[in-house]
Amino acid sequence: MRPFDDATRRNIAEACASFARLPDAAEPSPLKRAAVVLALTESNDGDDTAFLITKRASSLRAHRGQWALPGGRCDAGETPVEAALRELEEELALRLSADAVLGLLDDYPTRSGYLITPVVVWAADSAAIRPNPDEVASVHRIGLATIEHDDAFDFTDIPESTRRVIRFHHQMSLIHAPTAALIYQFREVLAGRQTRVTELEQPVFAWK
Repeated sequence: MRPFDDATRRNIAEACASFARLPDAAEPSPLKRAAVVLALTESNDGDDTAFLITKRASSLRAHRGQWALPGGRCDAGETPVEAALRELEEELALRLSADAVLGLLDDYPTRSGYLITPVVVWAADSAAIRPNPDEVASVHRIGLATIEHDDAFDFTDIPESTRRVIRFHHQMSLIHAPTAALIYQFREVLAGRQTRVTELEQPVFAWK
């Protein structure tokens, strides 16, 4: 367990600082830039640090009803960190400043044409969470101890790709990449491992 306190914040910030992100490509990517947030907060029982994950609203045009980290497309002239903090406020009413950012994970290219930057933040005031019903059907807290279990993730093959599909097992549900890949890399960062996830595959339904 990792109690939600200053010591845990320092430890996670140090783990993020020790993680060497993949370098940016020499040429600008043709993919659209996007950002998501691994927002760390207190777990439901108060005994662990957790991150926030949402079920997307059924009214959304794309990926409706799917599990997702808060986030979205970067606006023109916006950095991934700025986009991540803006999306966190728009989706969950959590307004955080740049000093809440603990680090960044590797950019992840999606089959649907986005390059996602995961931003790890410390969300101290979780009582302020108010999901935006236009974007979020529900919001959930997943304790960090959960993702550290040996059986939290598995890998499978699909006939449409030579790459492995990653799956995160959560409360009788399967969460797929990109979300599962980003959570998996965060798990590895917490353990001090330099594990890459850009080649982990998404299920076919997420390719559009």
